[in-house]
Order: sequence, then C-alpha cells, then structure tokens
Amino acid sequence: MLHELSIADLGVIESARIELGPGLTCVTGETGAGKTMVLTGLGLILGAKTVPATVRSGADAALAEAILDIPPASDAAAQLEDAAVRLEEDGTVIVARTVGATTRSRTVIGGRTVPQSLLADIAGDLVTVHGQSDQVRLRSSARQRDTLDAHGDVSHRGVLAAYREAWQDWTEASAALAAMEEGAEAERAEVARLRDDLAAVDALGPEPGEDAQLEAEVRVLENAEAVRTGAAGAHELIAGDQEFTVVAAIESARRALADAARHDDRLADYERRLADFSYGASDVATELASYLDGLDADPARLDEIHARRSDLAGLMRRLGVPDLDGVLAYAERARPRVAADDDWDATLDARRDAARRARAALDDAAAALHDSRTAVAGSLASAVDAELGRLAMPDASVRIDVTPADPAAHGADAIAFTLASHPGAPHRPIADAASGGELSRIMLALEVSLAAHGADEPRTFVFDEVDAGVGGKAAIAVGNRLAELARTHQVIVVTHLAQVAAFADAHVVVAKTTDGAVTRAQVSRVDGDARVEEIARLLSGQEESSAARAHALELLEASRVAR
Repeated sequence: MLHELSIADLGVIESARIELGPGLTCVTGETGAGKTMVLTGLGLILGAKTVPATVRSGADAALAEAILDIPPASDAAAQLEDAAVRLEEDGTVIVARTVGATTRSRTVIGGRTVPQSLLADIAGDLVTVHGQSDQVRLRSSARQRDTLDAHGDVSHRGVLAAYREAWQDWTEASAALAAMEEGAEAERAEVARLRDDLAAVDALGPEPGEDAQLEAEVRVLENAEAVRTGAAGAHELIAGDQEFTVVAAIESARRALADAARHDDRLADYERRLADFSYGASDVATELASYLDGLDADPARLDEIHARRSDLAGLMRRLGVPDLDGVLAYAERARPRVAADDDWDATLDARRDAARRARAALDDAAAALHDSRTAVAGSLASAVDAELGRLAMPDASVRIDVTPADPAAHGADAIAFTLASHPGAPHRPIADAASGGELSRIMLALEVSLAAHGADEPRTFVFDEVDAGVGGKAAIAVGNRLAELARTHQVIVVTHLAQVAAFADAHVVVAKTTDGAVTRAQVSRVDGDARVEEIARLLSGQEESSAARAHALELLEASRVAR
C-alpha cells in the first residue's frame, strides 16, 4: 500500500503532499489543472522512465517521494534484501525519484541508490496501473492471453511453466539438429581437412619441448671441437694427470687445516668446508669425464637433426601456427571434432530422435495448457459477466475463445475476447463490439475479477479515467464497484465523474492558480463543504449552483447508503 506521495517541481506542481490510505481515493480537477502531473509523480515512484521535460520551468530537478509497504515474505522484499536495502521496522520503505532537468536522474530506495529497473520490478509486484492506453492493449491478443493466464490458479501456472520448459527443450533440440543438418557438408569437409592434418602430426609424432631440445643439440654438434676442448681442459685442471690440479690443491689445503685443527677447534669448520669443495670438484670432474665419453660429433646425426627440424617447420607452416606448442594445441583441438565425425551418423540419429521426443513432449504440454486455458477462460468469462451485470451492462456477455495455433513461446493457442452487447447479438471481438465506455467497464470488470481471484494478496490499483465514456446510471455502478474493490485493496482513481468521486473514502482535488506570470497547481484533500462544492462542480461546472449542490449532497448520501 502507498501511504503518501510527495511531489516537488514537477510540471505545474511546485510542491504537493498527498496522504494515501486504505480504501478508495479519488483525484479530480479541471482539465489542465495538473492531474496528469499527479499521475506522472505516481508513475515515477512506481519505476516509470524519467522525462527531463517534466521538470518545472526554472527548477534544477523534480522530486517524487512516497512511503510504500513491502510484504515481508514477498518477492519484492527478497529483491530489496539482495540490493542491501533495509526496511523500516513497520515494513515500509521510502522511495524517491529525482528527475534532473540537465543532470542525471536518481532512484533511491531506503536511502540507497538503486537502478530504476529494480524499482519497476518491485512496483510491478505491488501496484497495478491502468490508464486509457491499457484499454488499447486489451484489444491485442497478447494482452488478452496474459489476462487469461493471470486468472489461473497454482495448477494452471504449473501447466504454463511445464509448457515453457517443453518449449525451451524443443527449441534447443531443434537448433542442435538444424545446425548439424544445415552445415553438414561444410562441417564434414572441414573435419576431413582436420583428419589429414592430424595424420601429418601423428606421422611426425612431435613431443613437447622437442624444438628447443633439437636447437640445443644442433649448437653442440656444430661446435663439437670447441666444446670438447673446453670440457677436456676443465677436466684436466680439476682432476687430471698433472701434479697440480684443483682437487690436489684443495686436498693439500684441507690436510694442512686438519693438522692445525687438532690444536685449534676454530679451524675445524674451515677444514669441513674445504672437504665439501673437494667432493664437489671431484663430482664435477667425474661428470665431465662422462660428458666427454658421450660427446658425439657424428655429422650424420647433425644431418638427421636438420632434417627433423625442417619437417617440423613444414608442419607448422601447414597448420599456420608459429611454434611446436601451436602444433600440439592444434592437434588437441582437432581430435574431438574428428572423433565426433567418426560417430557422425549415430550423433545425427540421436539428435533427430531427441528433436522428435522434444516435439512430442511439447505437443503434450500444449494440449494440457489448452485444456487448462479453456477451463480458466470459462471461469473468467463467468466472473466478468457477473461484474458487468453490476456495472450497468446486465445484457452483455463476454466469451473467451481458446483455439489451437502453431506452438510459440507463450503456448499453442490463439486467445480472443469477444463481446455480445445484448441477447441475440453475435459475439464479436471486443475491439469491434465495445464502445469506449463499454471498454472501460470491461477493463474494470476484468481487473475486479482478477483481484477477487487473488483476494488473499492485497494490492494497490491505480485507474486513470477508467470511467471514460461512462455517464448516468453506469457511472454510479462504476463508482459503487470501485468502492467494493477498495474494501480489500487500495484503489486510487483519477476521474472526471461526480458519480464516481462521491464513493471516495478520500477525495483529492488538483486546482490551478496563476498570478499572471507563473501558473501553479495546488493539491489538497477536501472534506465537508469543500467536497460538496467539488462534486457540484463536476456535475454542472458551477459549484455555487444550489441545484448542483443539492444534487451533490444527494449523490454523497446515496453513496454512503450503497456502501
């Protein structure tokens, strides 16, 4: 429920605060007085897009602010929690929208800046807004289908969810099959090329790091004599046949320290370190001897390595990769596709079978949804007919036709709302059979029926001139029904009819004033004589007329009796 609405610098409204409570609140005012800006402000706190042109002339920004109830276990509460927005202890939250004339607009919930889309999602769960544009939407098949599904119970929603899941499965299976069938020739040609490339890779059998290993071996073989001379000279100096070698010198020094360490323990550590040097030098000498024994300067080996490197380079050019790692990565990517091609026929058969099974499941789900929608259509049509009887259309009959159609994301049904305005009249599409006033009442009847269906979930309903094209007895019926809806839901109505305004629990008037230079709109709640004057103005345009005032009093008294 909306508790209050504050507006500043929006259109002709310089500043306004409207207290909103449970029941029926009617907003009235002369044409051009600023009722549209009240609705614009209300739309802002319900997540509508901002329009900088609505900012009051001379102001930097417009502000719309409201206090909104958030049911504790609702999806809206969960969304706010995810956005780190904390509710007040009484379950309310303050929503504020700032519309900049030249700067960026902001959306603030509970003191935290959030995306406008979050506010729109939350408001959509709590508030239903209907204007004259909604009557146009009621003429569309998609709108009628959504309205029908909204009347369904938990079981119907489950059937609808099952259909959507079946649709998703079928579209995915069909897409996978189509991709395989439509691109079969090109895919198999590509796989044939990959198969030849893999054969070339496997024929050479490259190993990770082989290119670097071969390059190092080439450097050794091409400089074998210099390598042998250097390694042999080092071996001779370390542990050769000469009298003075590294090992001999270290050993002599170690023995000298060992003799001295018998008299001074501080030298023992040095002796041990020289022993380590001696062991290390001996190990190096041993490994150099082994290296020299294994050193191969065979020219045939060098030719063999050059040929291997040439083959690897040719393979890289063939595959279009810069190095041996690229060859191995190419082969790793190609093998699964070649393996899949080996099972191509089996895979194709499996996808065809999956598509057939998915379509059969979709057809079953479509049939179940059709049956469920047919049942819901009968229930909704009966409920709307009953409501129309209370809205001065007792002879009208609404029928909802559910006919099979090609499967789509929303189902395999075409939905059509038809109207017979009097007994014996043929049922025709609502767009053709209903006048503007009748369409307004049908819209109200639908909304009341949907609200009654979910009576355990109080909502806020906003109607913008739902009584358009209605007058006389029908207007009284509309006002009475709005009042009844307001017993279980919060209802806010912008109206130009006295017969509707008379049923309001709270009556808000938008009045325009001007000093010749600046035009302002004042928004105020009226009671007592002020309300009688406004009802009289709505009736005759002359609030001072005694006849109009008498009629206004009569309407107000009749509305109290009716409620």
